[in-house]
Amino acid sequence: MSAETNKVLVRRVVDEAQSKGNLAVVDELFADDFIDHTPFPGVPPTRDGVKMLFGYLRSAFPDLKVEVSEQVAEEGKVVTRKTFRGTHGGEFMGVAATGRPVAFEVIDILTFAGDKIAEHRMVVDRLGIQQQLG
Repeated sequence: MSAETNKVLVRRVVDEAQSKGNLAVVDELFADDFIDHTPFPGVPPTRDGVKMLFGYLRSAFPDLKVEVSEQVAEEGKVVTRKTFRGTHGGEFMGVAATGRPVAFEVIDILTFAGDKIAEHRMVVDRLGIQQQLG
C-alpha cells in the first residue's frame, strides 16, 4: 500500500477508534499478530490490548478528542504526532477522577505489513500527564 493510503488508515484509527470509541476498527485494521513495542503498563502488547487501552482512555476521559497535528509516512511506516484532550472523569494512571481538563501529546510510529498495522511504538510524557491529574 502507498504511504498516503497508510496515512488515511491511521487517521481512521485516530478518528473512529480513539475519538469515537469504535473498537471494530481495531479488528479491521490491525494484524492478528500485531505487537506493541511500548504497551501501556498493565496492557498486553496485542491487538486486544489496543482495544483495552482505547476503552480505558474513553472511560477515563468520556469526552476524549484526539487531534492529529502532523503525519509523516514512507513506504510501510506512518509517524503521527497528535494531542489527546478530555476531562478526567474516571480513574487514570491510579488517580481517581478529578474533573480537570487534561491534554497530552503522543508520537506514534506504526509499521504496516500489507494493509494491516503490524507494529506500534510510542513516545508520551507520562510524568506530564500525572502532573495535570494532580
